[in-house]
Amino acid sequence: MLKKGNKLYSILTGCCPRCHQESMYVDKNPYHLGNLFKMQERCSHCDLKYKMEPSFFYGAMYVSYAVGVAFAVAAFVISYLFIGLSLLNAFIAIVGTLVFFLPVIIRLSRNIWINFFVKYDAKAVNPNTQNVSL
Repeated sequence: MLKKGNKLYSILTGCCPRCHQESMYVDKNPYHLGNLFKMQERCSHCDLKYKMEPSFFYGAMYVSYAVGVAFAVAAFVISYLFIGLSLLNAFIAIVGTLVFFLPVIIRLSRNIWINFFVKYDAKAVNPNTQNVSL
């Protein structure tokens, strides 16, 4: 299910949507808040420019809303229906969940947004770039 060539792989790992070879982000950990929005300029393997145009990721805000609603519904179902908390405590659980997972929601939204526009291409690795593993 999670293997290269699958959009879900790119979305969940944050790797390049075209070649799936490297992370789009400078720091893979979304909880390093200082680096949350810092992205590589281009993929070093396929030369895909991540910010295709100015303000490209503004559209990810719409995706972020949907992802946030999904997290909130999941928090409600778990806290109210499965655990049996009161409505007030379920509301507190929803707010806590959204605050805790905000960096993850932001990254997921960006990953989903760029995957709307770029498809996987196994032949996209640029032969002129050097692939150096550290």
